[in-house]
Amino acid sequence: MTLALQILATVILLTVALGIYRIERGPTGTDRMLSAMLFGTSGVALTLVLGELTGLHGLRDMALVFALLGALTAVAFVKRAWGADD
Repeated sequence: MTLALQILATVILLTVALGIYRIERGPTGTDRMLSAMLFGTSGVALTLVLGELTGLHGLRDMALVFALLGALTAVAFVKRAWGADD
């Protein structure tokens, strides 16, 4: 089980690396925002995996905070993007 979680953590870190590439290459702000949202999702997943690997169950609470912050960031971006068109 530990090996599977370590492989999963590595895959999540690879998705973060792809997100960094997309932020560099993204032609629009929307592409960059979606990559930032990928960071939030990957951060939640990585925190949960590391919590299981280390046995620190307080990391679940930290993952919940990351998820809430990611949702607030998405709402703020949409509000700003739609407000610019009006």
